[in-house]
Amino acid sequence: MNGMDLALLGRTLMKLGEAAIPTEGIGAHGTSAQSVIIVAADIGAHPGTPVKDIALRTGFPQSKVSTCVARLREAGAVEAAVDPADRRRTLLSPAGEVSPRVAEIRSADVDGVLADVLADPARLEEVKAALRVLAEQLDPGVLARLGG
Repeated sequence: MNGMDLALLGRTLMKLGEAAIPTEGIGAHGTSAQSVIIVAADIGAHPGTPVKDIALRTGFPQSKVSTCVARLREAGAVEAAVDPADRRRTLLSPAGEVSPRVAEIRSADVDGVLADVLADPARLEEVKAALRVLAEQLDPGVLARLGG
């Protein structure tokens, strides 16, 4: 495995994750699930953060972050509060309670998506076990050690 293989695997895993997220009844949106996931993870890692800082950390344009935040607020995943130091700014944090939409996303499993794409669907449990190991060892916090 080299850096290119790892990057392509990461892209494949992201696309499979997006395919496993239930979308029925949410309508069309102007940004990808991947972008929303990245913004949600950033807010989770930096509660009480303004959109401008999310844009700097993610490398996304501020307009894209704002669109993602709107989706997250609509889903009940984040809460906004006025910044007491600068009343023109909004600070974003994960919602205090899990919304029905967030609960639906968290409870969706990947079995169907994985079984559909595996060359040998009989290896589903083996692949899921390998993914659990990767998730334990390579959680989003490891990015801080890369400087990103």
